[in-house]
Formats: sequence, structure tokens, C-alpha cells
Amino acid sequence: MHFTSQQIETYCKQFSLNDSHLLKRLTKKTWESEEIPKMLSGSLVGGILQMLIKVSGAKNILEIGMFTGYSALKMAEVLPQNGRIDSCELMQKHIATASQWFNESESGHKITIHEGQAMKSLEKFKNNSFDMVFVDADKINYPNYHNKGLQLLKSGGIGVFDNMLWSGSVLEPYDDDSKALRETAELIKNNDRLEPLLLPVRDGVMIYRKIK
Repeated sequence: MHFTSQQIETYCKQFSLNDSHLLKRLTKKTWESEEIPKMLSGSLVGGILQMLIKVSGAKNILEIGMFTGYSALKMAEVLPQNGRIDSCELMQKHIATASQWFNESESGHKITIHEGQAMKSLEKFKNNSFDMVFVDADKINYPNYHNKGLQLLKSGGIGVFDNMLWSGSVLEPYDDDSKALRETAELIKNNDRLEPLLLPVRDGVMIYRKIK
């Protein structure tokens, strides 16, 4: 998962904006109590999300995959008061955990949780237009999330996909997850309506802008 050394990642965090106190507590609790805490997007990916929101002026965000709520809160903290995040999450356990953090945060009111399978939840938004879409969910469905999310993303909007390198397995995909991630990258790259950038931050972050 780490394409740079832990020392380099720590150095990058040292010279990046710090997490809020609440997000630091959320991160600590996630690593202490969750079975797969590395699902947390982390402060560097979160920092990219915050920067994209600030630069693009995004107000309405769709999140697919919430986990314990870190990324949603990270984004909500820099949204204007009239901004909103619609976050899709399948697991009730994660919804319960994230809801506690959202209730504690001054920015939690900007987040609406949609429980259940994401593809079904996305049908609710067929008349919506989002400024930004962030995907960090089950990898096998990334092509489906991309196709549906692109329909919901406004022209000039930003798409972000986490874990797009999958510990390097996308170079020679051998399982369904890595094949799905490689397919998603190809769908994005081969679409002339999109301007993509794939970065080796943590487990790979794909960013694109929809130009038409």
C-alpha cells in the first residue's frame, strides 16, 4: 500500500495542514477499534479533498463509501454553511460510528447519510447535479460508480477515486478487484470529456475534471 517510505509520508504530513482535533480523535479511535483501519482515507488524501473543494468552490458533494466518517467530516469542515454532502454507506456499524462523530462536529449537519447499496441510493439523485464526487467503496463496483457518478457530475465538476493503485496489483491485474480498478482507470483515461490525473499518494488517488 505504501509506495513511499513511512518516513517520507510522516514528513509530508508534518508539512501539510493538520487535522482538526476531532478528526485526530476519530482517526485514533478507528485504528484502535476497527478490524481494517487502513480503510481510513487519511490526512493526505483528506488534504487533497479539502484543497479541491477550496480551489473549485464545490458546495454539493456525493460520497460513495463513508467508513467511520473521516473523509465526510474532512470535506464538511471546509464547505460553506449551505454546502452539503450526500454520503452512501452499506454497513450499519459504520453508519452508527460515523453518526456519533457527525453529531459531535459543528460541521456534521452538512452531511446526509444514505444507508444501503450505493447503486440503489444513487437512483435518488437522478435529478441532482453534484460539484464533486468522491468514491472510496467496494472496488468491484468502481466501474459502475464511475459511470453513474459521471452522469450526476456537473460540467466542470471534479471526480476523485481512492485506492486506484491497489498496492500495485493494477499493473498486472489478477483478481476481480484489481481488474475493476484497472477498468475504471481505462474508462476515465479514454473519455475525451475528462481530464485525469493519477497520483501515487498512499494507495493511489485518481482525480479528474469533467470538461463537457
